[in-house]
Amino acid sequence: MDLIKGDEINLDELLEAQAHVWNHTFRFISSMSLKCAVELQIPDIIHNHGQAMNLSDLALALGIHHSKLHCLHCLMRILIHSGFFAESKTNPTDQQKAYVLTRVSHILRKDNPLSSTPFILGMLDPVLLKPWQYLSSWFQNLDHPTAFSAAHGESMWDYAGHEPRVNHFFNDAIASDRLLAASVVLSKCKGVFEGLKSVVDVGGGTGIITKVFAKAFPQTEFTVFDLPYVVHGLQGCENLNYLGGNMFEGVPHGDMIMLKWILHTWNDQDCIKILERCKEEIGKKENGGKIVIMEMIIQNQELDEHQSTETKLFFDMGMVVCLGGQERSEQHSSKLFAHAGFTHYEIYHILGLRCVIELFP
Repeated sequence: MDLIKGDEINLDELLEAQAHVWNHTFRFISSMSLKCAVELQIPDIIHNHGQAMNLSDLALALGIHHSKLHCLHCLMRILIHSGFFAESKTNPTDQQKAYVLTRVSHILRKDNPLSSTPFILGMLDPVLLKPWQYLSSWFQNLDHPTAFSAAHGESMWDYAGHEPRVNHFFNDAIASDRLLAASVVLSKCKGVFEGLKSVVDVGGGTGIITKVFAKAFPQTEFTVFDLPYVVHGLQGCENLNYLGGNMFEGVPHGDMIMLKWILHTWNDQDCIKILERCKEEIGKKENGGKIVIMEMIIQNQELDEHQSTETKLFFDMGMVVCLGGQERSEQHSSKLFAHAGFTHYEIYHILGLRCVIELFP
C-alpha cells in the first residue's frame, strides 16, 4: 500500500490519531448516556436504596427486562468511566460489583435543591440538538443569523415565545444553575448587595436566583424584568416583583442592575445597547449605582486547566449555534464596557467557570 511506504509515515502515530478521531466522533454517547441516566432517575434510585446497589437490583427497580441486563451494565460502565458513579461491593464476601453515588451524581438527584437535572434535560433536548445538524450548511449560507434559525426558521427567543414547552425547559435549565450561583455569591461576595435600596434583575427569567437575594436582603426592593411571556402569571412577594418588557427599549431604574448570563447570548452591538440602556437607569457610582454581571471569562488557554478551557469553548460554540452570541475574554469585555460609557470594573473569580463583574459608570 502506498500509504505505508517510506519512513515518513509512523504507523503508531496514525493509530493514535485514529483513536483521537474516534473518541471525539463518539463523545455524544457520553452526553446521551448521562441524559438516559437522568431520565431513568438512576441517581435517585441508588440514593433511595440506602447502600451500594448491584446490577440486578438496579434493573429490578428500573423495571428493565433481564434480557437488557448487559445493556444496563454497558450504560453504567460508561457513566462510571465519566465519574458519575463508582463501583463498590455490597459486602466483603460478595463478589458482585455494585454502584454508589459520587460527589457529582448527588447533584443529579431530583430531590436535591441544587440539582443539575433540568439543565441536562434542557440542553440535550432535541430542539437544541437539531441546529448542530445544520452547522456546516449555515456557515456557507447568509440567509440565517444562527444555525438555530436555519433549523427552525426563527430565532430561539421567537421559538420559545410560542412554544411553552421550550420556554419552560429553558427557564428551568437556567434556574437550576442560578440557584447554585446565588448560594456562592451570598457566601463569597455578599458585599455587592449591601446598602442598596433597589435591584433590578434584567433577563431574570422566573426569578429563582432573585428570590434568594431578596430573602437575604429584606430591606432592598428587587424587580425581575424579562419578556412578557416569560414573567406572565408569576406572582411577586414582599420585596420582590415581576415586570415584563424589552431590555432593548428600556429597563426599570435601580441602584444596581444585574445581568446574569445575558451578554453572552448577544453579539457585540446588542451587548453595547443593553449596557447603555442599563447605564441610563442606575445612579452615580458614589450613590451605589452599578451593574453586576455574571459571565464566563475566556482567559489565556495556557492559564486555564484543560478541562475548564474545553467547557468554556463548548459554551462559546453553543452560543454561536443557538443564539448568535459568544463567551468573551476580559480584554474583549472591557472594550464593550468602554463603548457603553463605563469607566471602571472589578472582577471576582468566585463562580468556578464564571465570575462576578462589578461595572461602574
